[in-house]
Amino acid sequence: MHDTKLTLLEKGLALLLEHGYNDVGIQTLLNEAGVPRGSFYHHFESKEDFALQVVDLYMDRVHEALRACTEDRSRPPLDRVRGFFELTKDQYRQDGYLGCMLGGLGQELSGVNEAFRARIEACLDTIGACLASCLEEARQAGDLPPDSDAGEMADLLVDCWEGAALRSRLRRSGEPLEAMLDFYFGRIQAAV
Repeated sequence: MHDTKLTLLEKGLALLLEHGYNDVGIQTLLNEAGVPRGSFYHHFESKEDFALQVVDLYMDRVHEALRACTEDRSRPPLDRVRGFFELTKDQYRQDGYLGCMLGGLGQELSGVNEAFRARIEACLDTIGACLASCLEEARQAGDLPPDSDAGEMADLLVDCWEGAALRSRLRRSGEPLEAMLDFYFGRIQAAV
């Protein structure tokens, strides 16, 4: 990827996470990145195209974290799933508890922009599918009730996390994230 494009995407990720889509202007982005206006339109067709590519960059990072955690066969499946969220929680802390960019943009844009709604829903579905694989391993290992539906459990986990991420942003604290993880994993392990 071209250095200027990556710089714009990196700066855009930080700006969109902090301010959202509607409060980030192209000129603000260019000023932050220190690049001329023509550079933006050389790499992106529009602000929407740019923001969708930022979502893709964000998901690349999410996929790296998912792979690092879910493919670590030295840990039991439930530990791998929780490990992904612990890693994500650490990233949120580094970002100042601004929450999940997918959740933030989804709340801001899903009712008014079909491209964002569809992309963000697909991203969350992808995360859920990856987690469902680990949860299915846990079910087969006897760490979850035998009648558990790993896909439903993964969807619920993602939904709960997104709610906790919003509360974390509102409170500028990791406490809602930790409380949600403790509750979720405590409940599923108690059900065995």
